[in-house]
Amino acid sequence: MKRERATAVLREMLDRLEQGAWPLNLVEEIHLFGSYSRGALEVGDVDVVVQHTTDERWRQESLEAMFSSRDGYTVMRQALRGRSRGLSFQFQYRSALEDEGFELLLLWKRGEPVDLAWQRLAAITPDPDAGRAPRDHVLPSYEVLADLLPRPVRIDLHRLCTSGGATVSAFPLPDAQPSSAVAVDHIDERWTPNSPLRRQAAAALAHLENSGQPLDQVEVHGQYLDHSKTDEAIACFVDLGWRYWRRANRYLNDGQAWFEVLPATARQPLHALHIAPGPRN
Repeated sequence: MKRERATAVLREMLDRLEQGAWPLNLVEEIHLFGSYSRGALEVGDVDVVVQHTTDERWRQESLEAMFSSRDGYTVMRQALRGRSRGLSFQFQYRSALEDEGFELLLLWKRGEPVDLAWQRLAAITPDPDAGRAPRDHVLPSYEVLADLLPRPVRIDLHRLCTSGGATVSAFPLPDAQPSSAVAVDHIDERWTPNSPLRRQAAAALAHLENSGQPLDQVEVHGQYLDHSKTDEAIACFVDLGWRYWRRANRYLNDGQAWFEVLPATARQPLHALHIAPGPRN
């Protein structure tokens, strides 16, 4: 992404923050770090740290998300991002990043005029020599896809792999359709023909089917293919775009594999990670 486009995406985010609709009225501070803040002319994503407070509505929705193993930050992430792509959010991570030695740049804090944030953006000097910041917590097994993995996920994977809790393999995922009638019906019932999740789910199930994985032992994006099964009978969980990543540790601890299909636009090729429980898990 060109720097000019990244700046425009940040300005759009600031405009939404200024409007202050829930949950953006909970945001206290916005910081930048990584390639953009160092002046790079091209970036993968703009790394954004969000510090926020909570209210009763936030606590209730977070509790519901926790019990259903959903990402509790989906609503805030969408409110900050709008329809734009290119922003990678770290929520409540300021202290942890500072402890790791990252230099954070304050962009905005509650009570300040948005014009001041625009001035801070303009004050970042473009640097042709800055280049993109190297990704941390990256192992060779998923290095080629590191830009597609959110930093908290990379931290989790690094910990799991280095502790022996899991092994990870990354690979391209061809577009394909499963032959199983149950799988086809499941996909038809859940997603419209143009849904990106439909494309991801079909490719994942076709791959597992061709690999010899019985599909009646597969859970797809929070739902069983075979509704008579229980968690104990599931051998592999298919996740689409990190939506259910918080469940991963529980599945791996139970000896079940995790199949993550990475987010992609309609024109981009799909990629996936197969995360299997390690011998020490």
